[in-house]
Amino acid sequence: MSTGALRYRSAGVDTAASDEAKARIGKLVSSTFTEGALGGFGGFGGMFRVPSGMHKPILVSSADGVGTKIRVAIEANRHSTIGNDLVNHCVNDILVQGAAPLFFLDYVAFGSLDAAVLEEVVAGMAAGCRENHCSLIGGETAEMPGIYTPPDYDLAGFIVGCVEESEILGPARVQSGDVLVGIASSGLHTNGYSLARKIVSERLRLTPRDAFPGSGHSVEEVMLTVHRSYLALLQPLLDRIHAMAHITGGGLPGNLDRALPAGMSAVVDTASWAIPDVFAQLQKAGEVPREEMFRVFNMGVGMVAIVAPENADAIVRAVDAAGVGAWVMGEVRPGSGDVIIS
Repeated sequence: MSTGALRYRSAGVDTAASDEAKARIGKLVSSTFTEGALGGFGGFGGMFRVPSGMHKPILVSSADGVGTKIRVAIEANRHSTIGNDLVNHCVNDILVQGAAPLFFLDYVAFGSLDAAVLEEVVAGMAAGCRENHCSLIGGETAEMPGIYTPPDYDLAGFIVGCVEESEILGPARVQSGDVLVGIASSGLHTNGYSLARKIVSERLRLTPRDAFPGSGHSVEEVMLTVHRSYLALLQPLLDRIHAMAHITGGGLPGNLDRALPAGMSAVVDTASWAIPDVFAQLQKAGEVPREEMFRVFNMGVGMVAIVAPENADAIVRAVDAAGVGAWVMGEVRPGSGDVIIS
C-alpha cells in the first residue's frame, strides 16, 4: 500500500551531499596533477599522456587497500593519514619492479557519506600523490546504505607506473651470492592490523588515546604512523639493484620469496637488526609465537633490496644518509625457493 512519494534520500543516499563533497575535494585532486595529466577534475575517465622519450615503456599496475588499519582511523576519528598510507603502499608495490608512478585512482565507499571525513581521506591521498610525483586523476565515491554502517567506510587504490623494459627488476636478475639489504619500516605499515588491534584492545585493554607501552606516544599515534614510501630513497639506486620485496601481509617469508628465482633461497639473519619495540610489545602481550610474528608483521623491515655484494655498502650508506636505517641482513643461496629465518 502506498504511503507517499519516495526519494533517493529516503533510501539513504543523499546526492546533494555527494555533490557538495565532490566540490570540496576538487582542489585537493587538482593539486596532484603532473605534466602528464589531461583534463580537469570530474570527468567520467581520467586521462594521462603515455610518457615520451622512452625506448620500450612498460606499464606496471597494482591495486590494494589498507586492511583493518582503517578501523583504527575510524575509532580514533583521525582520517588525514589513511589515504597517504594507501598511496605509499601502492607506490612501493610497483617500485619493486623498477617502475615510477604515473597516476592513481581511488575508491571510497560509505554507508552514509560524511563530507568532512571524505575530505580528510582525500587530503591524505593528495599528500601521498604529491610526495610521489603521481597524479590523482580519478576515482569513485560510493554511498551504500545497508552495506556499510556509519561511521564505517572502506578504501581502495589503483596505481599505474612505467619502467623501461630493459630496466625491469625481478627474480630473473638475482644470482647466488647476492646480498639482502634490509630497509627500515616506519612501524606496522598496513599489515597485521587484525592481530595488532586484537592484542591492543583485548590483551592490553587500551583505547586509541591511551599510551602505547614503552613508546611515549598514544595508541593512535603508534598504530596510525604512515606507511613509508621508498620511491625517493631507492629510485636513484635502481641501477644497482637486482630485485626487491615490499614486506606487507605475509611478512618476510611471504614476500621475499616472490623476488627469488627457481633454485634459490634467501637466508635472513635476524640478529642483523634490532626489532622495533612496538613488535616486542605486541608479541609479549599477545603471547605470539616468534614464527607467527615474522609471518604477520614486517618486524621493522619495510623493503628488502637484493643486490650484488659489491653494491651493498653503497646502498646502505645512501639510505642511511637519508635518515632511514639500512643494513645487510642476509644472502641468496642455492635452495628450494624458500625464505630461511635464521
